[in-house]
Amino acid sequence: MGFNPLQEKGIPLEKQLRDWSSLNVKPYDKNDVHPYTRCRIIIMNGAEIEGAFFGHQFARHCDDIEIKRNIAMCRRVEQQQQKVVNWLVPANESPLEVTIGYEQVAVDLTAALAKREPHPVVKAALDFALLEDFDHLYRYANLLQMTKGIQAGDLVGKLTEITVGRPTISEHRHPFDEIRSHYSAAQSDIVTKLNVLTIVAAEQQTMNFYMNIGNRADTEIGRALYQEIAQIEEQHVTHYESLADPTMSWFMRDVLHQYSECYLYHSFIDQEPDERIRKIWEMHLDMEIGHLKASCEMMKKHEKRDPAEFLPDALPAPLIMESNIDYVRQVMAQQTDFNARGTEFVPGDQISSDYRYFDYQKMVNADWVPSQELIRQKIGKDKKDYRLEIKGPHPVKRFQKRDQVVR
Repeated sequence: MGFNPLQEKGIPLEKQLRDWSSLNVKPYDKNDVHPYTRCRIIIMNGAEIEGAFFGHQFARHCDDIEIKRNIAMCRRVEQQQQKVVNWLVPANESPLEVTIGYEQVAVDLTAALAKREPHPVVKAALDFALLEDFDHLYRYANLLQMTKGIQAGDLVGKLTEITVGRPTISEHRHPFDEIRSHYSAAQSDIVTKLNVLTIVAAEQQTMNFYMNIGNRADTEIGRALYQEIAQIEEQHVTHYESLADPTMSWFMRDVLHQYSECYLYHSFIDQEPDERIRKIWEMHLDMEIGHLKASCEMMKKHEKRDPAEFLPDALPAPLIMESNIDYVRQVMAQQTDFNARGTEFVPGDQISSDYRYFDYQKMVNADWVPSQELIRQKIGKDKKDYRLEIKGPHPVKRFQKRDQVVR
């Protein structure tokens, strides 16, 4: 039998509040941390923040004081969990170094979700945005090497390649073309629901992070690059959140949020090489089991519906953070020139010259684009861009030259 959180004891919600000393955890050593430990911390920080944000939205749309109190109790604990997770990041890890971790998450988490996604529309959406986040990693890595002399390859542990993806300049699309068709909650697999919740949380956290720290970059080109890529992260949140079935009730969405956090913590326990951090994942899993049970009881009481109707008997196979170089290269070879037209993804040459994409490009890109200017400056300084191409030349021929800025 697999792991079913509803059949585990967990920690009752009312017993989960902690004092300051237990929340103020020791950060990891940035020179010794495993790249995927950093990634798991970023993912769980995003999941906990999404849980808190969702709880606020649920409360703002509810006129029942008992429900509001239950949500507030759970949200207070999740805020404590978020502080523990986020406080694992050390102060001597610069925002730009942390950014490399965020983009490694965006690449390897998206690839991991795409490889197992059963819903064709959701899988296509994951593959499409994967190449854009892959390019963001390349741009930030060049900024890091050019301004700080640090090679991002050392931060990603040579587990993720660093090279041109779908060029950021090409990613700026009209807002209408970021809306996707959504899955059906009644018909779709639990894996699809978990994948969408996970990627929305991760991309939303990336968007929030860049919105808040982008103005802390200490060069003009750095500030401009964060501003540009932060806009793409807004597009990605719109892109991914539109995949979820909007007809789900607030109670169903609440249960799925708690189930998703159980799933992520459970997935990460066995993979975590840092014993101290693994114990945090174990404790938080026990806490999330309590959250899930409380949410299920709310649904039973106020909606007269048993969550067993849509939750499986056991958690799906664990989400594994691992190197996805071959998969990313395959998608790059096939879809680098893809674009969005309405809810569909099509080869770029199928976008007519009078389509709104080109009008939008003219407005926002005009005659200066930070992501392109950065590479111009890097090539001007070092005669070539910064890359980590582990498995040979770029799979798209026009991107193989390192002394030219291409799109």
